[in-house]
Amino acid sequence: MNGRWLGMAVAIGVTVAQTAPVRAGLFNPETFTLDNGMQVVVIPNHRAPVVAHWVWYKVGTADSPPGKSGLPHFLEHLMFKATDEIPSGEFSKIVARNGGNDNAITSYDFTAYFQMIAKDRLELVMGMEADRMVNLKLTEDVVIPEREVVIEERRSRVENEPGSLMSEQLAAIQYLNHPYRLPVIGWMREMQTYDRHDAVSFYETWYAPNNAVLVVAGDITAEELRPMAERTYGRIAPRDVPARHRVGEPPQRAERRLELADPRVRQPSLVRSWLAPSYTADPPGVVGAGGGASGAGNAETGAPPAAAYALEVVSELFGRGGTSRLYKALVVDRPLAAGVGSYYSGTALDPTSFRIYASPRPGVTLDALEAALDEQVALLVAEGVSEEELQRVKKRMKAQAVYARDSLSGAARTFGAALTTGQTVADVEAWPDRIDAVTVDEANAVIRRVFVDARSVTGRLVPQAAVEEAGVARDATPSPAAAGDGEAVPAAMDGEGGTAR
Repeated sequence: MNGRWLGMAVAIGVTVAQTAPVRAGLFNPETFTLDNGMQVVVIPNHRAPVVAHWVWYKVGTADSPPGKSGLPHFLEHLMFKATDEIPSGEFSKIVARNGGNDNAITSYDFTAYFQMIAKDRLELVMGMEADRMVNLKLTEDVVIPEREVVIEERRSRVENEPGSLMSEQLAAIQYLNHPYRLPVIGWMREMQTYDRHDAVSFYETWYAPNNAVLVVAGDITAEELRPMAERTYGRIAPRDVPARHRVGEPPQRAERRLELADPRVRQPSLVRSWLAPSYTADPPGVVGAGGGASGAGNAETGAPPAAAYALEVVSELFGRGGTSRLYKALVVDRPLAAGVGSYYSGTALDPTSFRIYASPRPGVTLDALEAALDEQVALLVAEGVSEEELQRVKKRMKAQAVYARDSLSGAARTFGAALTTGQTVADVEAWPDRIDAVTVDEANAVIRRVFVDARSVTGRLVPQAAVEEAGVARDATPSPAAAGDGEAVPAAMDGEGGTAR
């Protein structure tokens, strides 16, 4: 757009580094960097004249100022307010009038804004996105009403959802000190203190081209995109952005358990979570010396830890889909669970977690289901995985990666999340090879190192009535209740811990 933001930007000579194609691989992207430091990734896919346009900022809830948890998500909302060029609330309407759709997401490590739109409208949304990168107008009468909007969002999406409350409590206990323990949306009491100064300060600190990554996937090439990037984002001046220094996570020495009882719960469930390495960070005492890409501890340098790739394979084998060990053992062979699975993603700036979750069939107690889960985990640790299992799962994972190329937004999300959490374009392209390189010894070693009780949290989510009945039973008998009787957890896992508008 030819707006006031162009005049406000410092006139820097914008040239673009030689476009660098990555070797033939999974997505075959091209990448270049503007002189203002903005990295650009292009993922060509010419099946239809459509593009997915994403701008990723290297800041998320884990970077919230002290006492202002969730501030990145609040700013995400405010980014749809007015600039000098676009009235408040008009951004999405303009996108829709041009045949597209848009939204935004906030996670622990990033905030991202995206549009799906026809190729011939791409430069329009690039100009709009560049405009709000530097020209957002945050007045008191804009900020305070929107604060009430995010507070209401928390009420509806968290306070009124027992599963969300459990996920929130689980994270707060999983991490003793690291800001991954914060809710992405923020704690209610801290959200109520947001003011204009908070929003403006955060915006001016973190929203800059040299702290952003542009990812465009679809019917476009780097040669076509480069001049558009120069005319829009390339005109914005860079500025100093602070390092993402986060407090580290100390060694965890004690198993933790929690229970959430709520009358709104219809289906009991449980989850167990272990501290685990990410692609760029090892937690203390698990694999290496500990630390993370943000400096939260003694970060290791060099290639991402092989443990994370081994854990991806273990998760697929142990708990993903109808052929997984957990599904066959607890749904098919011994029908105790209505649903069961595992979740792990290595895409995090700092140490992450590995989770298993389950809900019982009618007539099966949560205690019985947990005991059966314990047996499966113990079996995995004691016996490990076989070469035959490993090869079968790796083949399936590589096939799934090939199919992932068909999704424009999926491809853009893959690169954006990776590049905002310490990985490189080459790391993304190397993923199939690194998965293929995982050995039985590596998989079994990471199983023994990660599945340690002292680094685990177990949660159980139960109806309030079940707890009251259990209490009556305990009062009526002199024998002590079994440890963990009536505890709780959410079945739904949000892979990125993110929240969207």
